[in-house]
Amino acid sequence: MTARLSELLNFLSESPNDPFLKYAITMEYQKMGEDEKVREGFEELVKLHADYVGTYYHYAKFLDMKGQREEALAMYQKGMDVAQRVKNRHAYGELLAAYNLAVGIDDEDWD
Repeated sequence: MTARLSELLNFLSESPNDPFLKYAITMEYQKMGEDEKVREGFEELVKLHADYVGTYYHYAKFLDMKGQREEALAMYQKGMDVAQRVKNRHAYGELLAAYNLAVGIDDEDWD
């Protein structure tokens, strides 16, 4: 366990419902190659903190890296839906661009 992960887990024990801490811990596990913990972290975020928009982009990227293309595309779409609902245009744009790239639509195709 890294010092950073240990520190984040300590913070989480003090604020167990903080989605940012859960997200940061999940990203630490990803750096460590702990795929099962990464998947569990993302699944918990989607289930318990559905409006935490930052989850969807990174979860979809993770799924795509694991060869789960359809699940990744669905996660991008779910993230776009959430971003629209919470009126986060920046996150929506990032999710849309990543979705388009994943399905083979290049931004340059629109020029």
